[in-house]
Amino acid sequence: MVYEGKSVFSGIAIGKIAILKKDNQSVKRTHVENVEDELKRVDVARKEAATQLQALYQKALQEVGESGAMIFEVHQMMLEDQDYLDSITNMISSQHINAEYAVAATGDNFAQMFAAMDDDYLKERAADVKDISERLISVLQGRDTSAGVGDEATIVVAEDLAPSETVQLDKSKVLAFVTRFGSSNSHTAILARTMNIPALISVDYQEEINGKMAIVDGFAGKLIVEPEEAVLKEYEEKRRQEEEKRSLLQELKGKENVTTDGRRINIYANIGNVSDVASVLQNDAGGIGLFRSEFIYLEKETFPTEEEQFQVYKTVAENMAGKKVIIRTLDIGADKQVDYFGLDKEENPAMGYRAIRICLKQPDIFKTQLRALFRASIYGTISIMYPMIISVNEVRQIKAIVEEVKKELTAEGIPFGEVEQGIMIETPAAVMISDLLAKEVDFFSIGTNDLTQYTLAIDRQNAKLDDIYDSHHEAVLRMIRMVVENAHKEGIWAGICGELGADTTLTEEFVNMGVDELSVTPGFVLPVRKIVREM
Repeated sequence: MVYEGKSVFSGIAIGKIAILKKDNQSVKRTHVENVEDELKRVDVARKEAATQLQALYQKALQEVGESGAMIFEVHQMMLEDQDYLDSITNMISSQHINAEYAVAATGDNFAQMFAAMDDDYLKERAADVKDISERLISVLQGRDTSAGVGDEATIVVAEDLAPSETVQLDKSKVLAFVTRFGSSNSHTAILARTMNIPALISVDYQEEINGKMAIVDGFAGKLIVEPEEAVLKEYEEKRRQEEEKRSLLQELKGKENVTTDGRRINIYANIGNVSDVASVLQNDAGGIGLFRSEFIYLEKETFPTEEEQFQVYKTVAENMAGKKVIIRTLDIGADKQVDYFGLDKEENPAMGYRAIRICLKQPDIFKTQLRALFRASIYGTISIMYPMIISVNEVRQIKAIVEEVKKELTAEGIPFGEVEQGIMIETPAAVMISDLLAKEVDFFSIGTNDLTQYTLAIDRQNAKLDDIYDSHHEAVLRMIRMVVENAHKEGIWAGICGELGADTTLTEEFVNMGVDELSVTPGFVLPVRKIVREM
């Protein structure tokens, strides 16, 4: 039996299936006489659940980094949410019902409310409310909340995986993830990428596959259950070849990114937080080509202070030991919403109030980040790049604010280093005036994800348009070539930091265009190096 799905991380896994089933939490409504005792039970259970979540947060922090652990901070906060707690309390007090039923009913009500919202971020909170409600019920019923898949390594299959479930799994016992639901940006997908194991979503599997031998083909997006002997042998050979490739790639560590005829290109890595630096170093990247600073904001419940940001940038700069670290300034908006920014709902957020537009309209936020960046610049080689630029005037406004920041730091006796400043080219407008923009900055970094979206007029979040979203479109490639040529005419360098940079079918074309730098997911550094060295 072959089930089709969507791959969120490639690779081949062979092993038995373990279906991870949630306990059927049978919650019956019962009448209670002593309301006070029931309210005390809720309070005790809430404190125990908070303790469990804190332990999960610490475990996740070690295994998947701060961005992966953040969800447990969110869950702890939800346990303190007054509306959620008031609903439970009110049900118990007014209806004289048991705590378990009040929690279950409140969880269902809140989950439905979130699921009905237009905002995608808020829709995702429905799963979080269910997760914390199920945890509370488990504590109230005295049941074990840990997740497990047995003693042998298996292909973990589930309807969906809550963050608390994925973190509690013994990672050494997981060969691959397969879920019926979820998205390419789900916690399961992020964890699979971190663990470098195959993962499929949107697989409409059947329950009776539990315990059966199977193959996960993360390249073709297939779950093959009880394969024939010939198919099994074919995939065992494919898996052996993949392992051999990985082993051979390790031999490229320490080698230069130079073609056989002497052309050199920098291969850097894209990261989202401090914990990702280990992967950058492990994969031998020449530097960091994109540090997504917005994750510092996404992980907080209020604006991160200058000191908090400074410590992050300083740590990354120190850990990279003089290698270039290019930090993108705040890129909030569109698909990355932060509640405390108080952004209005927009009909077309991808083209709305986002990124540099927020920074220039709210310079206090921008200056706080710039001060932290310049302070950290003496601890390594930090460069700054600004996203979503569409005009020369924007660049000049940025430069004026930067000068204010430098004067303030100088007046306060705070040292800072020389900082290279560049912009992201991710709009057709920036491409068409790249000859003028090149006179204003030190470098260009092409964000191919948004550039493709805006050039083709296709919402890259819309799954219905996946078949016509073509990042290889000739218009996109011509734009990249134009940007590189205009950069070189003014004596500045141009790189690519979007997903296209890791597309090894285009590596040779990019090098021939004269692209100076490719910044990719850490795991793609060595595969790209291999192609460059064979050119």
